[in-house]
Amino acid sequence: MLAVENRESVLVIDCGGDVVHRLLACGVDLDKITGLIVTHEHPDHVAGFPLMMERLWLGGRRDHLDVYGIAPALSQARRIHDAFDTSSWPQYPGINWHEVPLAEDSLVLEDSAWEVRASPGKHTVPITALRFEDRYGGGVLAYSCDTSYSEAVVRLASEADILVHEATGQGPGHSSADDATKVAIESGAKRLVLVHLPPEPYLEGEEIPKLQETFSEIEKGVERGRYSF
Repeated sequence: MLAVENRESVLVIDCGGDVVHRLLACGVDLDKITGLIVTHEHPDHVAGFPLMMERLWLGGRRDHLDVYGIAPALSQARRIHDAFDTSSWPQYPGINWHEVPLAEDSLVLEDSAWEVRASPGKHTVPITALRFEDRYGGGVLAYSCDTSYSEAVVRLASEADILVHEATGQGPGHSSADDATKVAIESGAKRLVLVHLPPEPYLEGEEIPKLQETFSEIEKGVERGRYSF
């Protein structure tokens, strides 16, 4: 789960757990949330959607929430949400569903705060990597989502100020830290933050310094970490 924030808006990316609790722990103003982007259908990325909606409602939200994603991701989010009967909850916020094409450089949304584009990665199910451009400062953040090495992600992340790339470990549909570093170098990204890390000790000791020999601006992402771009 990630969020991008500028002076006007917060966009949430995925909701695998209690995303609202974590947003509050980071000091994010829930009233600034203008949308949720769901990258794919797997539970660690979408299973918390009903809880997110409930917590926003309990926190006083009455306006609709815009939810963006490719068709399988939206379908999963809708199924999980509709498993709960919210019909008796007064002034429960509506949901506007926005389907994103599963194609390279697809426009997700464009408004006064952000331009967001998506490209498919390579996972065990269809997924989208994302590129966020801040309309105010012009900064760019790219997020790989869950993917093995992908040239489409390299192109999407071109010259990004920060590339947030998963480093679960090399395997079907996932990347190692070496894979992520390769994407950072080839895309011309300025900084690499490794996320979606396994629970066991990983990237400890000399591993990060060794990676820094080929790409100096690399670090492990931390829970509730904040990164400016």
